[in-house]
Amino acid sequence: MIKSNQNFFNGLLILCDMIVVAGALFLAYYLRFSSPLFDDGIRVLRLTSYARLLLILLPIYLLLFVSFGLYKPYRKQRFYRECERIAVANLLGMIIILSILYAVRSVDFSRIMLGLFYLISTGGMIVERGIIRYSLRAIRKKGVNLKYIIVVGAGKLGQAFIDKVNSDPHMGYQIFGYVDDYYPRGEKDGIPILGTTREMEKILEQNRVDEVIIALPNTSYRRINAVIDTCEFMGVKTQIIPDYFNLVRGSKPAFDELDGIPLINTRYVPLDDPFTHIAKRVFDIVTSLLVLIILSPLLIITAILVKVTSPGPVIYKQTRVGVNRKEFEIYKFRSMRNDVPEVGDKTWTTKDDPRKTKFGSFIRKTCIDELPQFYNVLKGDMSIVGPRPERPFFVNKYKNEVPQYMIKHHVRPGLTGLAQVRGYRGDTSIEKRIECDIEYIEKWSLWMEIGIIIKTPFSMFKYAY
Repeated sequence: MIKSNQNFFNGLLILCDMIVVAGALFLAYYLRFSSPLFDDGIRVLRLTSYARLLLILLPIYLLLFVSFGLYKPYRKQRFYRECERIAVANLLGMIIILSILYAVRSVDFSRIMLGLFYLISTGGMIVERGIIRYSLRAIRKKGVNLKYIIVVGAGKLGQAFIDKVNSDPHMGYQIFGYVDDYYPRGEKDGIPILGTTREMEKILEQNRVDEVIIALPNTSYRRINAVIDTCEFMGVKTQIIPDYFNLVRGSKPAFDELDGIPLINTRYVPLDDPFTHIAKRVFDIVTSLLVLIILSPLLIITAILVKVTSPGPVIYKQTRVGVNRKEFEIYKFRSMRNDVPEVGDKTWTTKDDPRKTKFGSFIRKTCIDELPQFYNVLKGDMSIVGPRPERPFFVNKYKNEVPQYMIKHHVRPGLTGLAQVRGYRGDTSIEKRIECDIEYIEKWSLWMEIGIIIKTPFSMFKYAY
């Protein structure tokens, strides 16, 4: 019954999404060509041409929505995570559609109208999903659409699960109670103890249960097997909370699979998701190309002034450690004198470093010296946002001194990052910088990425030297 209800709900949700996407296209057409907002008289293609675009647009968007997990049960995902997936899926869909139109040389489609379509479809889906969630919460408050569960194991695992459920009653879970062999009948923290695992069949007969959550330690595999056998005999679904918390303290684990063999990733990295990874890479490439083109006059002027004000090469190269601990050459405009001994590989640059030229001090303070790193982004050595890459000497030094230091190499290093916008640049607390890097890696989201980019210009002048 639950599975059939979920299938019906997903079918209804898909229909709503497709209506929103199609409606967004027609609304964007109206705003661009018929509303007073763009009263320029331009209309390259008729409405029927855009309507035919739906024949390829809707299947592509549906495939993307499925791939981004937008039809997984609502109970197990937060709304802000859903909004992020909607925005990224729509952005990737827009990129695919534009690529197809370019490939078939359909240049007559309005770019302004397609931009409006992206904004309207993304906003419309977020509003639609918000209304659905609000409606489900209202229904669940009345005792409808609840999922009734029993937790096997009243220890730390079981308590952690129930605490999480109680912290968000909108999930729609109703706890019947615990089943545990080491607690007498009664209550524990207000949750009833229904009996022991040997009484499991009787307990399931007395209670109409949708799921049984097994929260027993790994050493109790015989009891776990017995509970699973009983639940399957009674036709009740079971889920197991793996007892790995003592092994992965301080990290957020995730699940994977190798040809049917379950694996636990001891640290969840959102950017390992293929679609998120591709979307971020496409953004990096497009942004870097635009920046290099737009700022090309500034780059040329800076290169000339570096050469005129101090003899030596215009570009300074330095070895840094990047993703998966691979070394690469980072590019900067040279800001140091070329006639002094090279000591930079094992020392931090200070505010009053005597090696800096006058023009070098200016470009360092304004971060203009970092602009050639957009070429590193194009090459794939770096990303726009990520942990700042460090020199091999300091990597070898800090990996033995700072806990979890090497985790920063799980993702591409960035031109800017969470640590930088919080003021941890140069010779500052390395522990705080690593805390920020790990927070970025584990809690990455589209909104965090955008927030860091927006804050970067303000932090450049506030913290640069």
